[in-house]
Amino acid sequence: MDDSNIMGATLPVDANRAGPSTLVKAGDSPLLVDCGRGALMRAAAAGVGAANLTALLLTHLHSDHITDLSDVITTRWVTTFMPTPLPIIGPPGTKAVVEATLAALAPDISYRIAHHADITEPPSVQVHEYTEGQVWDGDEVRIAVAPTDHRPVEPTIAFRVEYESNSVVLAGDTVPCATLDQLARGADALVHTVIRKDLVALVPRQRLKDILDYHSSVEQAAATAARAGVNTLVLTHYVPPLAPGEEDQWRALAANEFRGRVELGDDLLRVTIG
Repeated sequence: MDDSNIMGATLPVDANRAGPSTLVKAGDSPLLVDCGRGALMRAAAAGVGAANLTALLLTHLHSDHITDLSDVITTRWVTTFMPTPLPIIGPPGTKAVVEATLAALAPDISYRIAHHADITEPPSVQVHEYTEGQVWDGDEVRIAVAPTDHRPVEPTIAFRVEYESNSVVLAGDTVPCATLDQLARGADALVHTVIRKDLVALVPRQRLKDILDYHSSVEQAAATAARAGVNTLVLTHYVPPLAPGEEDQWRALAANEFRGRVELGDDLLRVTIG
């Protein structure tokens, strides 16, 4: 199983990093987890187009994690010649967001149907809302979800993707919680968003300091990985952006809590497990 990580910091816009999104290749099933700014561009660089996606998985509905939702829907629609509905799996509220996105795309949809003889129907999606349990079982790929704690954003979920004997858990934005520990137990890899609390605490703007309330620090994410007994921890969506030369600092903070393999999730990082 490959994990091509394609994410970036929430604020500010970074010229060198896309928004939060992770591509999981499980056999012949490319799964896109979240779709932040520039997700499809990074997916294309990883060799996967929108038409190839098996499903879109959303951990939560914060704007930075769904910025490219309309792009994923539209691009898959116009580049698929034998269209099948795009499964979109997310927490409760996902259906309303997808419906609103399709409504906003209504003029574009009408233009394309009027212009192309082989496009006769609007984009087809199948939205499934879950907070826990097994949500996918087919073609040797199994997906389970569990609730996480990103309050006041709720509900939020994490995903566990299993293929053959391999497994990866994608935590999304969350503070440590027992449900994530349980979902991640024994996984080959944990992909976890992180912040440097020591650095964010120095910023004078309270609005940025507010993120300390509902994101895990590097140390907390590493402690989650240690409790769950995973083999590899991938640090993603880091805030503040990781500056050149700081890599050893971030790894050292994680190593204080976790003795396994630690990867820093720069754009287009590829991690192979199993």
